[in-house]
Amino acid sequence: MIDMQNQPDFRNIPIDKVGIKELLYPIKVRDKSKGFQSTVAKISMFVDLPHQLKGTHMSRFVEMLHVFRQQVSLESLTSILEDMKETLGAKSSHIEIAFPYFISKTAPKSGTSGLMDYYCTIIGSSGISSSGREKNRDLILKVAVPVTSVCPCSKEISDYGAHNQRGQVLVSARFKKFIWIEDIVDIVEKSASCELYSVLKREDEKYVTEHAYDKPMFVEDLVREVASELIADNNITWFAVSAENFESIHNHSAYAYIEKGEI
Repeated sequence: MIDMQNQPDFRNIPIDKVGIKELLYPIKVRDKSKGFQSTVAKISMFVDLPHQLKGTHMSRFVEMLHVFRQQVSLESLTSILEDMKETLGAKSSHIEIAFPYFISKTAPKSGTSGLMDYYCTIIGSSGISSSGREKNRDLILKVAVPVTSVCPCSKEISDYGAHNQRGQVLVSARFKKFIWIEDIVDIVEKSASCELYSVLKREDEKYVTEHAYDKPMFVEDLVREVASELIADNNITWFAVSAENFESIHNHSAYAYIEKGEI
């Protein structure tokens, strides 16, 4: 049978990324308290395509995914990035693994347990960029953490009460050695007015409401608090942190962003 992908193309235009996008696939990731956690990821895999080739072999991407049935680790990511280049005859490879990660949390007063989900993404790349510049292997961990914030201005000018809202902090980090998702979550939740819980009894609601009121935070305060912790961590070589408050009394979100380190 004719291999159409290997037929020549005469337009003389290389493609930066070609592959599969958002394939649902079961994976295992490292869990700080349990060892490993099973979850379902959306996986995107791409390689470059030289100008002389008509197409890539899409089925080969899926065939390489069996390694993630065991676990997602720095070793497995490095291995699959190299396998992608070798199997597909490419100079560069790129993978994105997006998945919900669950952490068991105990309500602050009643002790009721429940699962909180945090949306995480691991991004890996290896090889030569489209400009021909040599690029070493690169790994980024992204963690989205929902939080509660109370507006300092509203608290200051109001006779009673203050407007509060749910928000989201997104942390992206490059690192020298393995970093726990739980550690990123912990940094963010300690920096916010209050963390979120999946199950709260009356005594818990009283606690989180008053706790948040006693710790009002602008989005500017929040990103600075998180950034301070990340700067102090010598294992982190680069980070980007953003905070978005889904405002309860405005028809817009409040937003702040900080990026530091070497890319």
